[in-house]
Amino acid sequence: MPSTAQYLGFIVASLILILIPGPSVMFTVSRALAYGRTQAVLTAWGNAIGTFAAATLAAVGLGALIQESALAFAIVKYAGAAYLVFLGVKALRDRKGLMAGPEDEAGSPKRALATMAEGFVVGMLNPKTILFFLAILPQFINAEGGSATVQMLLLGATFAVLAAACDTVWGLVASAARDVLRRPRPKLILSRTGGTALIGLGIAAAAGERA
Repeated sequence: MPSTAQYLGFIVASLILILIPGPSVMFTVSRALAYGRTQAVLTAWGNAIGTFAAATLAAVGLGALIQESALAFAIVKYAGAAYLVFLGVKALRDRKGLMAGPEDEAGSPKRALATMAEGFVVGMLNPKTILFFLAILPQFINAEGGSATVQMLLLGATFAVLAAACDTVWGLVASAARDVLRRPRPKLILSRTGGTALIGLGIAAAAGERA
């Protein structure tokens, strides 16, 4: 396992990156504006599980394919971008969901699972996350601490939990703005803003270049 110093160093490095608003934060905030608090939190944790899945891919070596192959990188990038645009369009068209009251916000267990699944797909289809794991995690692997794969999974899980906690805070703050404006028209404007932001995030992801 990583030494205590390595593990604490990884936590600090992760928090520095996580606290800088990026696609994950924008995604959660957009869902908060579109659907409210509960779905924002579910989105954040679904995204975190997807992020851990990306760490798993990196740990078993599949991430190296994305790092080395321009085609593989492009496939993952455009698939993730297309999915964000799809969710944005869905949010703009889902008038019933957009106008749901606080008592309707949580929805059924099926809706909760669907929300987490959407976050999962976005988190997993983020090629930059996989590349981050490939570039950063190895620096915190203890050569004498056993299996490097197990250590990468531990660090990946730590990163995912930290990201989920921070994204949850962002989602709660954004949903508070939505809850303050309970009248239909302001709420609809905020909801449309969330859907539009998702579409913009998808377009930005598609236009982004490999680091």
